[in-house]
Amino acid sequence: MSVPHLTTADYVQKVGDYKNVDKWSFKGERPCLVDFYTTWCVYCKNLNPILDDLKKEFAGKVDFYKVDLDKEPKLEEAYNIRTVPTLLLCRADGSYKQMLGTVSKLELKNIIEKELL
Repeated sequence: MSVPHLTTADYVQKVGDYKNVDKWSFKGERPCLVDFYTTWCVYCKNLNPILDDLKKEFAGKVDFYKVDLDKEPKLEEAYNIRTVPTLLLCRADGSYKQMLGTVSKLELKNIIEKELL
């Protein structure tokens, strides 16, 4: 079961409105992790199986999504993304945190447990 891809319209429905990030409000029912990536990024490709595994491990607790920045430039601009992969950790209380670069499965699991649960 792979991580679902979001268009900008999907993102607005499932995560939040990107147009005013300063007044952003989370739309999800559970905390979520959004992977902003590009298809040409080697580090992004290496992260895919890690996200797929963690999606299974945190099923029902954390939602996982992917956004292809080459197809969704409005989201790239809104969050000022300059490094891929960039992970957006959206907490249930509506706050969020950005993480830049790649991490190991164990590191990301620990971050999810600390930041989102």
